[in-house]
Amino acid sequence: MSPAVSVRHWARTVRWYLRELTGEAEYDRYCARHRRHHPKAPVPTRREYQVLRSLHRETHPQGRCC
Repeated sequence: MSPAVSVRHWARTVRWYLRELTGEAEYDRYCARHRRHHPKAPVPTRREYQVLRSLHRETHPQGRCC
């Protein structure tokens, strides 16, 4: 494996990890699922998604201590 290939692999791994850590990948997965199940409906913006997610967490507080 050449150094350039290993650097690219390392960079992709770090990018994947950061996207999972920050929740950016979660929004992308939501968009893909939304398009699959509701092909004619508009996809919510990232901001709208965050609001929907927060409302869902508030109304379904399972698994949280407080």
